[in-house]
Amino acid sequence: MNPSASSAATTDNDPYDLFKSAANLVIKVAIATVVVVGTIIFLALMATPDHVGSGDMSEQAVASRIQKVGSLVLGDASGGGARTGEELYKGRCAACHDAGLLGSPKLADKGAWSARIASGYDALLTAALKGKKAMPAQGGSGYSDADVGRAVVYMANAAGAKFAEPKAETSSETAATQAKKSKP
Repeated sequence: MNPSASSAATTDNDPYDLFKSAANLVIKVAIATVVVVGTIIFLALMATPDHVGSGDMSEQAVASRIQKVGSLVLGDASGGGARTGEELYKGRCAACHDAGLLGSPKLADKGAWSARIASGYDALLTAALKGKKAMPAQGGSGYSDADVGRAVVYMANAAGAKFAEPKAETSSETAATQAKKSKP
């Protein structure tokens, strides 16, 4: 028998080779795990701002870390207080009524507004408060009933009506209106 063939035959059946390859595999997996975990920790430390790890727990430091990035305002962002019909119109109504979107009558279009004006202020106000066709209730705004009334008067008067502008509600009247709306 050839001596090289006999040594090959004994190495193929050597039980210690199996343990050597398993140990090599375990070592390689352990090294790869350490490299991956180390890389992740390194990247996390590089991405973390210096002040977060500083341990500064003063009220001002905490407030600066948790401050708002921005805010979302739905509807008209103008401040409180009485606004004119024109301001209210520009804040919400103009989006559709300037361009006549979805069949809405354009501002100062006497032909489009004449039949609506003829129906009277109360009918116009009711339509604006409850919504009509594509227009949502209160024009989709958070305006009070009096605010919607002033916007309606502004639009109707721009087309030739002579409606008197409703007065702004006082704070007690506003509270009473809100209480009525909240009752079932």
